[in-house]
Amino acid sequence: MNRFQQSLIAVIVSLTSVAFAAERPNIVFIFTDDHAPHAIGAYGGWLKGVNPTPNIDKLASQGMLFENSFCTNSICGPSRAVIQTGKHSHLNGFMRNGNKFNGSQQTFPKLLRKAGYQTAMIGKWHLGTDPQGFDHWQVLPGQGDYYNPFFKTPKGRVRINGYCTDIVTDLSLKWLKQQRDKSKPFMLMCQHKAPHRTWMPALRHLTLYDDITLPEAPTLFDKFKDNASPARHHEMGIDRHMSIVNDLFVDKEFAGNHDDGVKASDRSGTKNMQKMSPAQLKAWHAAYRPKNIALAEAKLSGKELVRWKYQRYMKDYLRCIKGVDENVGRLMDYLKESGLDKNTIVIYSSDQGFYLGDHGWYDKRWMYEESFKMPLIVKWPGVTKPGTVNRELVQNLDYAETFLDVASAPIPKDMQGKSIVPLLKGDNANWRDSLYYHYYEYPSVHMVARHYGIRTKRYKLIRFYQFDEWEFYDLEKDPEESTNQYANTKYSSVITKMKVDLEKLRKHYKDNTDVSVMPKEWQKKFRPR
Repeated sequence: MNRFQQSLIAVIVSLTSVAFAAERPNIVFIFTDDHAPHAIGAYGGWLKGVNPTPNIDKLASQGMLFENSFCTNSICGPSRAVIQTGKHSHLNGFMRNGNKFNGSQQTFPKLLRKAGYQTAMIGKWHLGTDPQGFDHWQVLPGQGDYYNPFFKTPKGRVRINGYCTDIVTDLSLKWLKQQRDKSKPFMLMCQHKAPHRTWMPALRHLTLYDDITLPEAPTLFDKFKDNASPARHHEMGIDRHMSIVNDLFVDKEFAGNHDDGVKASDRSGTKNMQKMSPAQLKAWHAAYRPKNIALAEAKLSGKELVRWKYQRYMKDYLRCIKGVDENVGRLMDYLKESGLDKNTIVIYSSDQGFYLGDHGWYDKRWMYEESFKMPLIVKWPGVTKPGTVNRELVQNLDYAETFLDVASAPIPKDMQGKSIVPLLKGDNANWRDSLYYHYYEYPSVHMVARHYGIRTKRYKLIRFYQFDEWEFYDLEKDPEESTNQYANTKYSSVITKMKVDLEKLRKHYKDNTDVSVMPKEWQKKFRPR
């Protein structure tokens, strides 16, 4: 082969590579924290009439909404580690908040870069170590602050004045417009703090919903009559554990005797307010103080106080979501204006679901539907049919494989999920028929007992192994999981089979973690009072 032929081949290979890169879609992954699917209008929950998410709903109308999307471990850091690695918590090493993510392990951003993608991570990271595998990163330290947050960068920490949700979007738009290599396809992870506790809305939303009474969660006053005992022994109830001062921003002078026994570790609301500027704080007090005075004058107690706390909590939560939704709109507007929308997949998701007064709770962790489920909406122009709903069982375990499949990159055999690209193309054949879940953080914040379980399209079986108790639900007949049917002989054969299938899943996912029962004396010691 002469020099001319070698040069010609090199040019052809180069042009082919460029053309291939141009065909591969960009990926914009918008990720929030604790955004329950039933607080998204497109999912049709009881808050749909409030219209909390018009821009996210529009995204759903342009793509596919996954109705049965779940996490593997309903807690912030572990969910993010699963997405990075495509492996369950016991294998990626991040089983509970407070762990440190081993960034040297295989992650999908590293593999995307190897495949020719440019990668960026902006916003909430929450994995305890610096991001790896990204060409560009600016992340919140720890949970981050809603107002005037610090960001970590490879060059050090920088404080940016403003509201966190707006800032994360500003930084994402800046990277898209000015900082990326436009010759490469890209993967942008735009990850918001909101609507994580404590729920601090943008100044422009402080009085949003003041003129309405929000619908109540149907199970707000759940008595847990049929549940295993761990459901009664927790520290996440709106009635007993949600702080009037630090979660709901009632000035101490107006709180009376309502702020009872809140742990010092839960006082983040007061700490976050200390980060506000004088002007921000003035606007905040102007909005909340009249409402706080009205609470003091009302002298509420019992169920009426719970209802007041629920309204304050949910309005602040939805106000935070309104900020997210507006910024989803900003990002989508730029993609359309720039022409990037034609070859960009947009994904909206959150690290897990959240309790919006369901069972009288806030927070997450349990394998019950409200926290087990996570939103997943995907717009893929020219591939995914607009306005479609998929009901197959998918998990955050599948995200890494999906990103690699979209990029036409090899999917490592040791990843444990499945690419959802076939589902996005309308092919539901040969999909999984069950999901595996395992939660590890006990005893710890909120005191949710360790448990693992299996879910099919109709049934769910949960084992709280430290206490050797079980729950079983027929989701077709009891979607709110109000009645534990574990002792119902009608379901004996189903439960027996599901126990076998559960052990098969544990073996399949190589989960060899200790699931032994605690001694009786330890069970009593670790029970919340």
